[in-house]
Formats: sequence, C-alpha cells, structure tokens
Amino acid sequence: MLSSSANGIYWMARYMERASFMCRLLHIQSEALVDRPIAEIEFGWRRIYTAIDRSPLGGIQGAGPEDDYTLVDAFLLTDELTFVRDNPESILSCLERGRENARQIRNCVSEQMWTALNTEFLRIRDIKLTDIWLTSPGSFYAELLAGIDRFTGVATATMYRDEGWHFFRVGQFIERVQFSCSLLLTQTRLELQYGELAEASWRSLLRIFHASGAYDRTYSIEIQPELVLDLLVTDRRIPESLLRSVDRTTQELSSLGDGPNTATSGALRRLAGRLGALLRYDWPDRDDREEVLRQVLIYSRQLHDRLSETYFDYAIQGVPRSDVR
Repeated sequence: MLSSSANGIYWMARYMERASFMCRLLHIQSEALVDRPIAEIEFGWRRIYTAIDRSPLGGIQGAGPEDDYTLVDAFLLTDELTFVRDNPESILSCLERGRENARQIRNCVSEQMWTALNTEFLRIRDIKLTDIWLTSPGSFYAELLAGIDRFTGVATATMYRDEGWHFFRVGQFIERVQFSCSLLLTQTRLELQYGELAEASWRSLLRIFHASGAYDRTYSIEIQPELVLDLLVTDRRIPESLLRSVDRTTQELSSLGDGPNTATSGALRRLAGRLGALLRYDWPDRDDREEVLRQVLIYSRQLHDRLSETYFDYAIQGVPRSDVR
C-alpha cells in the first residue's frame, strides 16, 4: 500500500475517534448545564480543556474552584468545542479533516463509509449553536455520536481486510489510548482541587467510557475512585479500557508486519510491548499511578512517531532525508 494512502486511512480513523470522544464529553456537559451545581459544571469544562491541552476561548475569569464562575460563558465554550474550525479539537474540525483524508483516498474507502462520513459532516457544517442551544443540545450530540458510531460500524462491515483495514484500526486505537490516558490523567489531577465532587465526576467519567453498568455489576453503585480507575485502565472487558486499547494496537501492528524501515519496525513493536507491560505488570503494584499514566501517555505519543517513521515518512536508501516525498 502506498504510504500516502496508509497515512490517509490512519488519520481518517484518528479524527473520527477524536470526534466521538468530543461528542461524548459535550453530551454529558450539556446535560450538566441544565440542573447541576456550578462547581460541577465548571469541573466538566476544566476536564475537557485540560484533556485536550487547550485554553478556553476568552481565558479563565476566576482564580480557582471556589469562585462562582471561573470560566467564560458556557455558550462560547460549547461553540468553540463544536463549531469553530480554527480549533483543531472541535467536532466540526475533526469531521472536516477526517472527510478530507477520506476524499484523498476514495479508492480505499467503501461507498457506504463515504456516505456515512459525509452525512455527519453535512449535518454539522451548515448549522450554528444558536440553532440547537434553546431546544435540545443534548439530543444533537447524541444523534451526532450515533452517526459517528454508524460510520465505524459501516467501516467494520465493508472495509476490505488488507493493510488499509489494519491502518484504520491502528489509528482508532492509538487515538483512543492517547485521549483516554489524557482524560484519566486530567481526572486524577483535578480531583485534588474538587474533592467534594468526587462521586459525580467519577460517575460521569464512567459514562464517557460506556462503563457505568460494568462498574455497578463488578463492584456496587457506590463510587470509589481507585476502583473506577482500575476498571478503566486494566479491565479488558471494557471495550475502551486502556489495556484493551493497547493490546488491540499491538495486535494490529503485528498484522501489518514490517514496514519499509526495518530498523524502526522493531523499535515500534518493542515500544508497544513496553506499553502493554507497563499497564499489565507495573500498574497493580505502583502507588504513583498518576506517574504511570503520564508514562503511558509519553509512550503512546512515541508509538505514533515510530509508526510514522516506519510506514508513512520513512527515508529511501540513498536519498537525502529532505528530498523524500
């Protein structure tokens, strides 16, 4: 497969997975705006912006969680995270970039995939937040998320099981590992500031990972942060747990085989193995779990770099690096 095609499939999958996470976060946040305490609403905004490593438009007005309103108006924040093209993490931006990657590799994308992706892009392209704000923003995000899920389902049902399929899956899982890890790190750090919101914030985190029912069945309805963290990190029965996502990444990399750059191919697989070992063997015995999550995030970013060097952006023997591509 051409490196440009592989790269396009990989990034299409990453952008769609990122859009899915943003939809879930904003769906839960839009519900909280209706009747939740101000401190809980503020926590939700801080969790989103910290997880995506971005400062909110307009900055922070207050000095800390004790202030009544420390972030700018919820309308502006929702708009920036949904419809602002200049924000690379906004839902519209993710769908637009995913669609552009799909357009450039139409020969690798099934007709049904293109239709599903295009439908969701067109759904959001020509509307404004004012069109949904006074009616039901929660329903808007739920419907958009369902559409993104349909795209993933259609891809699973229709993609030819060649290298393109494996690059699609690798893109999904690497994005999932990075976003999930960043979200879990943010949760543990903010908990120190918002201790009184522990139960509500961890319960909403379980909802983001579609894991509320699994937690209640495994433990009880009583929220214990350490148990929530263990579940979301190491329980492979949770489809989006960190360990399951890392293991699936490793499996897809094995299916791809060695790339043109054989030196980085070995380094890529060893790094994936270290990432899995960190969660499988180090996590249960470590007290500094925030540090473990930080290391997982570092490794996952390095994994993307090694993947790019191995399959997308490799040097051709005898050609100066600057002349490649």
